[in-house]
Amino acid sequence: MDGKILTQNYQSPCGELILGEYGGKLCLCNWTDELHPGRVERRLRATLKAEMAEGTGEAIGEAAAQLDQYFGGTRTAFHIPLLFAGTPFQQKVWRGLLAVPYGATIPYGTLARRLGQPTAARAVAAAVGANAMSIVVPCHRIVGADGSLTGFGGGMAAKRFLLELENRNRSRMSQTDAK
Repeated sequence: MDGKILTQNYQSPCGELILGEYGGKLCLCNWTDELHPGRVERRLRATLKAEMAEGTGEAIGEAAAQLDQYFGGTRTAFHIPLLFAGTPFQQKVWRGLLAVPYGATIPYGTLARRLGQPTAARAVAAAVGANAMSIVVPCHRIVGADGSLTGFGGGMAAKRFLLELENRNRSRMSQTDAK
């Protein structure tokens, strides 16, 4: 193993997250109580050839501060150095998630078309499901073709919470902007 992925838990209003950094970049913001326990962490350890160790660093501290702002309704986007540990296709999908606006939702097929892969909705869905940085890389904004809420690593209650938080804050921000 080449290094350590520093990790620290973060308590959000909709569930506990584990934050991780490697080489000064955030590589993990995942639910401790998740749909597929350990899958994301195993992939990170294998891809980065690193073990996880409890600790903190600048990226974790910044992520925690920005998550506090997000949940407090004062932050709509994250500005943290990110390390995407995945295949080139997965990384392309995760970068595509960053372009989905705060408070908006789009179907997997729309994301696939935006990425120039119009017939790859299922592959896009699998890459979305492999996202290691929930909330920061907003996979919760992706929905089914009919607009219905679909699977989410943190559970459907957390996904609903995040979308309602964003919709509520987007409405509040729009009203403030109009004044």
